[in-house]
Amino acid sequence: MSDPVRALESLRQQFEQDLASAGTESDLRALRDKYLSRKGGLISGLLKSLGAAPAGDRPRLGQLANAAKEHIERVLGERIEAAAEARPPRGAVDVTLPGRTPAIGHRHPLSLLRERIEAIFTRLGFLVIEGPELEDDYHNFEALNMPPEHPARDMQDTLYLQSPVRSLAGMAATLLRTHTSGMQIRYMEQHQPPVRLIAPGRVYRRDQFDLTHTPMFTQVEGLVVGEGVSLADLKGTLTTFARELFGESRRVRLRPSFFPYTEPSAELDISCAACDGTGRVAPKPDSNSPGEGGCAMCKRTGWIEVLGSGMVHPAVFEAVGFDAERYTGFAFGMGIERIALLKWGVEDIRLFYENDLRFLEQFRP
Repeated sequence: MSDPVRALESLRQQFEQDLASAGTESDLRALRDKYLSRKGGLISGLLKSLGAAPAGDRPRLGQLANAAKEHIERVLGERIEAAAEARPPRGAVDVTLPGRTPAIGHRHPLSLLRERIEAIFTRLGFLVIEGPELEDDYHNFEALNMPPEHPARDMQDTLYLQSPVRSLAGMAATLLRTHTSGMQIRYMEQHQPPVRLIAPGRVYRRDQFDLTHTPMFTQVEGLVVGEGVSLADLKGTLTTFARELFGESRRVRLRPSFFPYTEPSAELDISCAACDGTGRVAPKPDSNSPGEGGCAMCKRTGWIEVLGSGMVHPAVFEAVGFDAERYTGFAFGMGIERIALLKWGVEDIRLFYENDLRFLEQFRP
């Protein structure tokens, strides 16, 4: 064999290099197998090769080889033991790993829209009031010019309670309110004009849960009462609101309608954003349809209905003791879910209630 002393020195140098590059406990154990394994280990191979050395040199070479083996065993044993002690317990968290960014929640899109609507009317000087969702027949119907057997009651499709519930005011609540207009009556019973308020809150009707209807939704009713309040004030207020919410470029119109507690009554329409009020839209670039097509959003009319409104009926003033000869006023009402459909171009109202984060996360404030 070649010079065994030089071979031993070369082996020790190689071991020191391998040891310097071993960074983990598994690396150290692999290194132990490489040098100290009985079958195939470098030390074992070297010891076997000493049999070919001259008989007079074997004792000294054997001592050198055993010293190298003991050195490697001691160093590896110490390093493996230290690595085992530093090993984290099972299931421990490695605090050196980068942390996961937590998902930050935000308010529901309907809550964001309600806050936006409230902010607009608050800036216009309106008071925001809230009231009970369990209501009595008088405040929900009779005081709003809908006496018993009035056909307009059928429009509400009311959910009645199985048994009356005595309210704090002492009146028996018999139904889930169908609108928040009852709060207008309650406020006027306690306050004299001038009145300027909105009443947001949940209302309930016996509707099917489909693309555009839900048995529970959020409504905002508004009321202004004072001397000399006119239809022009109504249109100016609602025009300001519509342009604040939908954009300055939107056109506004009042269209005649009917509500039992307002006379005259009107629907507020805004120009359709999808077709810019023309009722027609250009075909998509990949479409085979020639020319322009009808706008599906506004059904080719160029206008979209937003809310109902009108001048307060004198019978409502009589119910709360206001002088109908002295005071006039206007009222309006809107469903926040419908406003959300129009503002964001959502086609299915159920998406707001299904708690699908993929949908809700699109409406960050």
